[in-house]
Amino acid sequence: MIKISKDKSKLQVEVIHDFLKTTYWAKGRTISEVQKTVDSSLCFGVYLDDKQIGFARIVTDYVVFVYLMDVFILPEFHGKGYSKQLMASIINDPLLKTCKVWMLKTSDAHGLYKQFGFTELKHPEKVMERLLL
Repeated sequence: MIKISKDKSKLQVEVIHDFLKTTYWAKGRTISEVQKTVDSSLCFGVYLDDKQIGFARIVTDYVVFVYLMDVFILPEFHGKGYSKQLMASIINDPLLKTCKVWMLKTSDAHGLYKQFGFTELKHPEKVMERLLL
């Protein structure tokens, strides 16, 4: 049985970094950059027998807006429903209950996020971004 915790002292930043540095969305992110993102975010660690097997982080004002980022379950633990459990923990977190606007960017896993109420933008003409890539 997995445990999901918001206790940052339990996070294994090396595990998070080792996974993120190879992803399409965080390729090349340094361990110090990962640590800075952890320090600046509401984080959810996923643990199996005290080993970190997953992660997600939220940037939020705790009133209006939530931005979900860096969500993953390590590949060797896929197919066990852990990502659904992680998402349910996030969506139902009491700290985020008042927030009405939730966003994320993803090139995959749309099926997972749709189960939790995420959709394509209703009004993409109202959304702008500034990318410095």
